[in-house]
Formats: sequence, C-alpha cells, structure tokens
Amino acid sequence: MGRAKDIIVKVIPSKIANDFVRKHHYSGKVVPNSTLHFGAFLDGVLHGVMSYGCSMDKRKTLTLVKDTPWNDILELNRMAFDEVLPRNSESRCISISLKMIMKNAPHIKWIISYADGCQCRDGTIYRASGFCLTGVKVNKTILIMPDGSIVADKTLNNSNFIKKGESAGYWKKNGASAIASTSSTHPTNQN
Repeated sequence: MGRAKDIIVKVIPSKIANDFVRKHHYSGKVVPNSTLHFGAFLDGVLHGVMSYGCSMDKRKTLTLVKDTPWNDILELNRMAFDEVLPRNSESRCISISLKMIMKNAPHIKWIISYADGCQCRDGTIYRASGFCLTGVKVNKTILIMPDGSIVADKTLNNSNFIKKGESAGYWKKNGASAIASTSSTHPTNQN
C-alpha cells in the first residue's frame, strides 16, 4: 500500500472541492446538488475529491433498495483524483469517507454511485471500497465531439445549448459520435 496509508481524508468546503473537480474530473463539471465534500491530502496537499449529495434520479434509486426513504440515500456524485497519489488510494479514500459518513450521519443507510465505462472502466475502485454491483447497461449518452472533447448528451440538451442550436442532435449530425460502453450502479449498505 506504500504511502496510501499516509493520506488524510477530511471534509472540505464546496468551493475548494468544486475547483478541484473542474480541473481534474474528465467531464470538467461539478454536480450542483453535491453538498458534502471530502478531500484526500498527502503531505498537506489536496490530491483528490469525493463529492456526495442527494441522488440525481431518486425515482430509479429508491427501487434498488426496498422500503428505503429518500433521505436515507446519498450518491457519490463526483470523484476526481490527480496522478500524484499511490496505487489503491481512490478505493482507500472512498472507504474512509464512507466510514466518516456512517459515524456522523447514521441515518444514511445506502450510498450509490455510477461508474462511467466510457471513461472510468467498470467500477473496480467502487467494488474495492465495498460497493456492490447492481446493474450494467449500455451507455450511448457520452459523445466524442469533432474536436476530440468528451461531452454527455444531457449537457448538450440543456436550454443553453438548445437556444444556440447546438443540441446533442445537432452535434450528432455534425460529427459527434457516441462512445458505446457500459455504465454500472453500485450501492453499498452502510450498516
């Protein structure tokens, strides 16, 4: 494990977390409903962020765990690490953050996250942190743009892009193509 044991995980302010996520997450975007942010520090320097918040799609999430109230679930909305930390750092940091949540918010019964197989492989880091794979589906919503950038079609279908005439449909007709892969969901029981 090397220096992974020297990593300190602690709660950090949204501004610091969001700036780091914008710089280091492949999407360059934050999730606006993330409310709890953990930083991973080595030698006093921030090298990773895990942002938690309410589930992006409660309607689908609640059906995964029978009789779970909406406020008993958190979603790991964003995880971004730079290349400095040693191997296994991500799964170790997630595991530490989950223990901190369990200790300080015992009403949280489940944490869910989604692995984007187009960019982040198949969720190995989540499973190493104690998550359980609950489903895999083909994901055709991530586009590679003509300039090589990667964008979720959901982003292009918001009102700002639609008003400019640059929706996902427009880009698909003008050189963007779907990166077909799988995505997976990983809830973990905190009790």
